[in-house]
Amino acid sequence: MSTTKWVIDPTHSEVGFSVKHMMFTKVNGTFDQVDATVEAEEGFKNITINAQIDASSVNTRNEQRDGHLKSGDFFDVEQYPTITFKATADELKSGKITGEFNLHGVTKELPLKIEFHGEGKDPWGNQKAAFSFESEINRKDFGLTWNSALETGGVLVGEDVKLRGEIQLVKQ
Repeated sequence: MSTTKWVIDPTHSEVGFSVKHMMFTKVNGTFDQVDATVEAEEGFKNITINAQIDASSVNTRNEQRDGHLKSGDFFDVEQYPTITFKATADELKSGKITGEFNLHGVTKELPLKIEFHGEGKDPWGNQKAAFSFESEINRKDFGLTWNSALETGGVLVGEDVKLRGEIQLVKQ
C-alpha cells in the first residue's frame, strides 16, 4: 500500500502547555514555530510522526517571562534549540500513541492521548486532516529544575506540565 505525506498547517494548528504558578493558578503558553510531518497509508494506518518545535518560539504573552523560559534556568535554547517528538503507530485514530519525546537533551517515552477529528477538502481543494492531543510530563524528569520558594510556602512553578495540541495537516 502506498504512503502519503502530510505536513502541519501552521496557521491552523497550535501546540501549547500549562503549568501551575504560585501553587494556585496556571500559566499557559504556546510554541509559535512547530514543524511536523505524518506519513501514513490510506485511513491513517501505519503512521510515522516527526515533529520539531523551536524552543525559542515559546510564547506566554509576557516578554520577560518568555526570556526567562528561554534561559539556562528552563529551556536553555542556546544549547537545546529544538524539542522533538517521534512516533510510529498502527493508526492515527482516537486513542493513544506513544513516542520518543526529547526536551532539554533528555529523551523519554511520552504517551499522547489522541482524538482524531477526521479529514476532508478545504474550499481551495486541499485535503486536510485534524486531531487533538494531550499529555503530561514532570519537567524535572527533563532537567528543568529551577524554582523559587514562596513566602507562604510552596514553590513558584509547578512540576507537572500539561501538553496539548490542535493539529491540522495538509496532504502533500
